[in-house]
Amino acid sequence: MSTPKPDEFNVYDDIKNKLIAKGVPAEEIAYIHDAKTDVSTDKAVNPTNIMGASKRLCEMIIQSFDAKIKSGKAAEIPQLFTHAGIENADKNGSGSVFKNIKTEFVAVRFGNVLGSNGSVIPLFKKQIENGGPVTVTHPDIIRYFMTIPEAVSLVMLAGTYAKGGEIFVLDMGSPVKIDTLARNLIRLSGFKPDVDIKIEYTGLRPGEKLYEEKLMAEEGLKRTENKLIHIGCPISFDNDEFLEDLDRLMNAAYSNKDNIRELVEKIVVT
Repeated sequence: MSTPKPDEFNVYDDIKNKLIAKGVPAEEIAYIHDAKTDVSTDKAVNPTNIMGASKRLCEMIIQSFDAKIKSGKAAEIPQLFTHAGIENADKNGSGSVFKNIKTEFVAVRFGNVLGSNGSVIPLFKKQIENGGPVTVTHPDIIRYFMTIPEAVSLVMLAGTYAKGGEIFVLDMGSPVKIDTLARNLIRLSGFKPDVDIKIEYTGLRPGEKLYEEKLMAEEGLKRTENKLIHIGCPISFDNDEFLEDLDRLMNAAYSNKDNIRELVEKIVVT
């Protein structure tokens, strides 16, 4: 819990990796997909660091791409290249490849997944095995959790409700206090917290929140047939202006420009 996130160190790679993962499918949608689902996170809500802001950017890309397709302007979808000039869907430059595209772009937003890469539980278990201390950033920090099977099944099910442009929000129940989680794991391992295994509070990382939110105030929720899957009402924005800003952001990321954080802040308004 005390190790800084890599993306806070390398802003450029985080922006390129996350955003290209949503942009390169411009080639894929021309040939393959009926639907494209972006796995988002509750950190995209009112983000306070680059990781959350980049995930919010991905949600905005999903909404923007879907709006272009629905308005018959798929050819205007930018292709965010890993290697410019190579990954180009419009091989002959005619734009015909983008005609009759019906790909549905959607996002699914949820919190932490137990046992996944980066999950706190394997870290706590390793710290307990080593005799402690178990590191928690703050005694009051809370997070939402679900298991891998729950996350996978709900993401797949949410895709069946997709009509394009939605941000699905999964019901993850009540948030869990990380301090309580750490203490319970220590007890389950046969030790006494603060006696056999110490708990050390390391302080919040830059941009880390005490609690995560599932929705921005303007979004609200709509129900689906499944009580665990909701739809966040999208916040409107100017698609053309956003795509122009996105192009500038990607150029800044590839050029390692110093103003990249300011560009992200301009686009992701919270």
